[in-house]
Amino acid sequence: MDGVQSVTAIHYVQVFSKIFNHEALETYLPKIQLVIQDTLRMWSSSPEPINVYCEAQKLTFRMAIRVLLGFRLSDEELNLLFRVFQQFVENVFSLPVDIPFSGYRRGIRARETLLRGLEKAIQEKLQNTQGKDYMDALDVLIESGKEHGNELTMQELMDGTLELIFAAHATTASASTSLIMQLLKHPAVLEKLREELRSNGILHNGCVCEGALRVDTVTTLPYLDCVIKELLRLYSPVSGGYRTVLQTFELDGCQIPKGWSVLYSIRDTHDTSPVFKDADVFDPDRFGQDRTEDKDGRFHYLPFGGGVRNCLGKQLAKLFLKTLAIELASMSRFELATRTFPKVTPVPVVHPADELKVRFYGLDSNQNEIVTETEAMLGATV
Repeated sequence: MDGVQSVTAIHYVQVFSKIFNHEALETYLPKIQLVIQDTLRMWSSSPEPINVYCEAQKLTFRMAIRVLLGFRLSDEELNLLFRVFQQFVENVFSLPVDIPFSGYRRGIRARETLLRGLEKAIQEKLQNTQGKDYMDALDVLIESGKEHGNELTMQELMDGTLELIFAAHATTASASTSLIMQLLKHPAVLEKLREELRSNGILHNGCVCEGALRVDTVTTLPYLDCVIKELLRLYSPVSGGYRTVLQTFELDGCQIPKGWSVLYSIRDTHDTSPVFKDADVFDPDRFGQDRTEDKDGRFHYLPFGGGVRNCLGKQLAKLFLKTLAIELASMSRFELATRTFPKVTPVPVVHPADELKVRFYGLDSNQNEIVTETEAMLGATV
């Protein structure tokens, strides 16, 4: 994309290191927490079970729009933009046959509509700078262009914005869905997580203590870290990646020439690596101090890729998942609404092959279910 190419010209890695550094994450965290809390309240107020994967996609899209990009869209505008984005994503890999009613044509039209919506949001953002209490990712892109004497055009800003939404959306929604599924399957893991939150003063009387969540706090909870590591080992959203061979080398008697593209598989690596015992079992304790299975080799564990080209947004992704886990442990009780769990498919990212239907119930400060007015009336003694 043109926008990404321009960012590359102004030190791509340096720019994105600013977007995802510790200081930036500290400013994102309260906003991420609010978006997650609002979403869980909506899920808990739904009279019907929710489709977790669909709702997780909405959640991560909302996070990208409101936290990463700082767009002040109404709920109606945001929902409309999400529907257009979904239509674009669903058709992005269609055969390039530009005929009426083809997926390719629908994808083009959706992209055009999406870019118009993004342009409107960017223009409003540029005009309304008052009341801003932090620098978001789009601000960093804009300022970096100015610093290098290469102010980004509107087209470049739109393309860069779309790239950021893509980066924050699909893979995080996949991992969020897998997190909820595994907590449902393993209630002992959820309870152990709650106990860690209580012992660290984060969870008190069923609520996250005000001001308790800071980046250093979230990232230094040992068991929470184990849960997220194991989640990303067993359910890595992305199957693998490509690399270009910079120098001819030999592997198992085969010569790999310079210039070739090679594919490495994240999932196969995690599934077959000898360092992981019972690799098909969800076992967060494998990453605990007593075992540290991920420390037994350099490239046995690589959910975000490896080397200098690993995922630049990995710290944000892990922070989001950890915050979601904390809020799930504190705000909600949730249960599977079907008799069995759906099977999981890995394409294009890991997600349930059928709908993962879950009922959410809000919890009060004593971890008791919040009963709605309607439920209270129905349950009252006549």
